[in-house]
Amino acid sequence: MDRIFKRILTVMLVFFASIPLFARDVIIIVRDADLSLPLEGAVIRTREGAEYICDIDGSAVMQVADGRQTIINASYPGYETGSLSIPLTGNLFTVDLHLLGILHGNELVIEASIPGTSDTRPGRSIAVTSREISQTGEIGLIEDVMSTIKLLPGVNYSGLFNAQPSIRGGYPGDMVASLDGYVVNNPYFWAGGFSIFDPRMVQSAQLSHGVFSSRYGHSISGLLEVTSRKPSSTDTMFEFGVNTSAANFNVSLPFEKGGILLMGRITYYDPVIALAKNLSGVFPDLSVVNYINKAPYIRTGTVTGNYRFSENLDFSATAFWGMDGVGVSYNNSNDTPELKSDTSLAMSYTNYQGFVTASFSWNPRTDMLYKIIFGIGYESTDINGGMTNNIHKKTVSPWLAGLNNSGTYNFNNHAAINQSEFSLNAQARVDLDWELSQRFLFSAGIQEMYNRNNSSGYQQVIDYYLFKELSVAEQNNIKNSIPALQYQQNLGDFIVGKQINYSPDAENYSFTTSAYALTEFNYDNRILAELGLRMDHFYLSGNGFSMGSTPALNPRLNVEYNVLRNLGIIQLMNVSFGTGLFSSFNDNVYLAEKEYGIDEIKPNRSWTSVLGLRFEFQNDLSLNIEGYYKYIYDRMYVTLTNADNALGYDINPQFDGIGRIWGLDVMLHKVQSRFWDGWLSYSFNWAKYQDPGGTDSGRGISGGSYGDSWYFPSFHRFHNLNLVFNYRPVQNINLYMRFGIASGIPLAKRTEDGPKSYPVIIYDEGKVIEQYRWSSVFDESSRTTLSLPLDLKFSYFGTNRNGKARWEVYVAVENLLAFFYTAQGNTRFNQFTGEVETGSDSANYEIPIPIPSFGFKLSY
Repeated sequence: MDRIFKRILTVMLVFFASIPLFARDVIIIVRDADLSLPLEGAVIRTREGAEYICDIDGSAVMQVADGRQTIINASYPGYETGSLSIPLTGNLFTVDLHLLGILHGNELVIEASIPGTSDTRPGRSIAVTSREISQTGEIGLIEDVMSTIKLLPGVNYSGLFNAQPSIRGGYPGDMVASLDGYVVNNPYFWAGGFSIFDPRMVQSAQLSHGVFSSRYGHSISGLLEVTSRKPSSTDTMFEFGVNTSAANFNVSLPFEKGGILLMGRITYYDPVIALAKNLSGVFPDLSVVNYINKAPYIRTGTVTGNYRFSENLDFSATAFWGMDGVGVSYNNSNDTPELKSDTSLAMSYTNYQGFVTASFSWNPRTDMLYKIIFGIGYESTDINGGMTNNIHKKTVSPWLAGLNNSGTYNFNNHAAINQSEFSLNAQARVDLDWELSQRFLFSAGIQEMYNRNNSSGYQQVIDYYLFKELSVAEQNNIKNSIPALQYQQNLGDFIVGKQINYSPDAENYSFTTSAYALTEFNYDNRILAELGLRMDHFYLSGNGFSMGSTPALNPRLNVEYNVLRNLGIIQLMNVSFGTGLFSSFNDNVYLAEKEYGIDEIKPNRSWTSVLGLRFEFQNDLSLNIEGYYKYIYDRMYVTLTNADNALGYDINPQFDGIGRIWGLDVMLHKVQSRFWDGWLSYSFNWAKYQDPGGTDSGRGISGGSYGDSWYFPSFHRFHNLNLVFNYRPVQNINLYMRFGIASGIPLAKRTEDGPKSYPVIIYDEGKVIEQYRWSSVFDESSRTTLSLPLDLKFSYFGTNRNGKARWEVYVAVENLLAFFYTAQGNTRFNQFTGEVETGSDSANYEIPIPIPSFGFKLSY
């Protein structure tokens, strides 16, 4: 709750000038997707601003660069805009447009330069089509683009209500996200449960998880770049949708040379919470919903607009505002022969965020492109609440009666938080692409980010230490208040509960300065290479301190070689290799205060290498294989040790963490077709970290709590397999299935048959109480059991006679196998009575019941 989410800027790929390196003519045919009829007068636009009008056959001839990314958009009145990236080979391509209203959306590209048949470049990119994103992302209680991202190879399974997966063994917080080139500090709702990226507001997205270009920085794990939907410049459009827990609307208004699009989403979770409360009697694991007095909510609004001043100057802008929150209130009394307890809990969480960003694209001449992106945004979070647990122990173990004045005792356990966090950021970058010759492209850019962060309030909790970890003064205070302890053997191993009061008062600001230069080379479409150098510098200043990092130099190299084409069933075979250095600024450094004694800051660093192999076969089938190795160094973590002060902690930031990660990703992909499509992916990942300055106390941030031993992080899984399958028996019906197998995450190995009682010294009350503990040890072979997610979805499409109004209805069920199986973890128990909670052994990232959902959408 105490951290401030910070994310560093990545922007959309700057496209090259309109004069290609090795140019070829291609024919683009634009058709009605359902009737396969040509659309005369359809407009094809490149991202450089060139336009082509389709003839009576729905076709247009355009010139594209061999071996380079050329993305086009095709539009026609009354139809959704379609997107296509021209493959490396071929001269005839088709764009099928859907009438407005079908939930196909626009193309979603996941760190891909070429969606469709040639969309995945080994070592860099994966792509999914518009039909795939509509089926995998528009499902569940909250429709989310991250539902699609989490199904891709290299992305770790994280459960239904977690939009922060690990990317190829990296920490979940390492992934950076942006919307229309603007870095979103906290791209999540409900503390990471879902992302802010509603599939109905998204036009495209890219996930970089390999050795990505020097254009991008500030990440050692993954980049997610999202582009919002753009307005039509010719038609007025309206779209309305409802699903299980939210309502959406989109209104597009055209004007000369541009347009404006308004989008919004609002949740209505109260019926869902009411249903869950009724089911909690049948499913005890759902009893937590009985605590909720204010249903979780999300409110968002997005406005996008664009304007073309001239053929060589474009302007676009996006404004986003969102809020999310929840309220919890709980009171309960429990009376047994051993213990009477009264528990009360109240908490509220509210988060606001918003930003405005704009960009200009300018072609001063045909072989040169400038792009400028700038924006400003804020985030404000308030968390208030507390919990009190009053306990009266009626009977105690004989060994405890001699330590207190009486055998029974009363104990008050109290925790509270009242904290506010505010951040303001501004960012800008300038990029240049210049074609030096037919084979060489030169690119360069600069980037600046400013962040101001404020954190204030207090937190109050009871933390536990060994008696021997306390200061001498604290030990003497305990002996004086409980005289019987002076004669107790092994007193140093007694547990001490100590009230911790943390009052953050951080007001920091930072500057992040970056620059890059690179060159790209193309030799007859056989060899594609990119060599670049990026520099990142970080500066942090606060009350009474300021410091800067040493500039991080990040050279990167990517080479892709076309081995063969058109040999039997193999249409294309490419081999790629990439290697490079990366750097990022850890979020936790923004919490720094003078008393922490930080004398230097370092960015997290990694050296990543990827070897890839890609096959493209007949019938739109492709196979991609990638192996990778990643060495992480200078990683920041924080250790928390006991201190004899009001805070109760010595906070020790460290910048010497290391990690070793290697793995394999395989993806067999069938591009969308008339009857069926989908993919089968498998990922193996081995990831271990070490914190040389870590402690064994179990207290740390981003690590630091495993001593100096190598360890698998808490989110690590060895194996992830996903099967995504769509079947269309007729044009207006789609059946979707997703099945996954994920190995378990690390789990403490219990060494006893059940909980055992032990004494706990309550430092602030001067008494000894009895608690229960189930002894466990860290064992690398101990893990939760397999996770087996199974999702099913049925979609039905329809239209009126003139085709202007379209609609779709879907019904779906996620986690269907939960009726029969749920991943198992350790059984929970009452820490004050030792009573084991029957049936409480499901893993904490799993939902113990299937989740039904539905959706309806109408467009005109």
